[in-house]
Amino acid sequence: MSSNIRTGQMSDWITDPNCKRAVSLILSKQMPDLADSIDLVCQEKSWEGIIKKIWPRTKYVMAIITGSMAQYIPALEFYMGGLPVVSPLYGSSEALFGINMKPLCSPYDVSYTFIPNMAYYEFLPIDNHQDPNCTNRKDAHLKDHIVDLANVKVGQHYELLVTTFTGLYRYRMGDIVLVTGFHNSTPQFKFGQRTNVVLSIHTDKTTEQDLQKAIATAIQILEPLGFFLLDYSSYADTSSIPGHYVLFWELQLRSNDDIPELDQVKMEKCCSLVEQSLDQEYKMLKNQSISTIGPLEIRVVKQGTFNVLMDFYLSQGTSLNQYKTPKNIKSEKAIEILDSRVVGKFYSREVPNQDS
Repeated sequence: MSSNIRTGQMSDWITDPNCKRAVSLILSKQMPDLADSIDLVCQEKSWEGIIKKIWPRTKYVMAIITGSMAQYIPALEFYMGGLPVVSPLYGSSEALFGINMKPLCSPYDVSYTFIPNMAYYEFLPIDNHQDPNCTNRKDAHLKDHIVDLANVKVGQHYELLVTTFTGLYRYRMGDIVLVTGFHNSTPQFKFGQRTNVVLSIHTDKTTEQDLQKAIATAIQILEPLGFFLLDYSSYADTSSIPGHYVLFWELQLRSNDDIPELDQVKMEKCCSLVEQSLDQEYKMLKNQSISTIGPLEIRVVKQGTFNVLMDFYLSQGTSLNQYKTPKNIKSEKAIEILDSRVVGKFYSREVPNQDS
């Protein structure tokens, strides 16, 4: 960007005609002073608050920050330098679900108010059936538990079903919503992590929701040292016996962009805290006299690794607009990409307590 501003010309690799047309309206002359100011900002030791430094007239940043996207709030706050994060609505390719009636609230407090005429919404209480991921469950059985928009209860988690004008009938989105209140008579909700299983060894099945909670607990060990978690993924390594869970973490230091020095003891403590936060089935398998699950492993990767991973998935045909970092890696090539950028490996040294 700085080079293009300095020369007044777009790089040759920018070939999208709409992009070229839009930028050409602005990039009409050489602006070396502006390019110099951008270079100075980007050469600083830390990029904390860089958005306000490069775009000083920015008023807010618009983003989806609920459910699985909530993990990126610390990273956004790091780069924004005090700017508000606004999450005005929540939607998908299937339907527009709701709008945020308090757009300037804390990103941790965002709730959406359902728009009842965009689709017909129904809700399946997730406590009332064993496996929310089951796709061959009979509709007749589901009808015993489904409630409509007017009958949801505050504090209850539901799996969202939608019936749309375009032909979807009781389509199971896979998204979990928590009803937080009402705006007049219309329910308000937060999106939670999906309950799909992301890790599985033997009889243990760890969901995305459970994994996210466990990682959020563990990362608190590193926060006093100035770290935050940029992104993560995982896979079940069954190449040896017993198999074990592997987490890939990309860490960022608040003070600078150097490769962080990792404390062996604290990283091993992170591994143990993740294990301790997983469910009783995992702990039982880990505590057997002959353990059927090996010590959990955290592999810290170089900065920019998850951008490289995204490029790989985009090259395989994934839509940029629909891309989310996969929390469970199944592609051998993707695992190779992550492994090639590992800077540290750490294992749990403790046995998880089954009483907690």
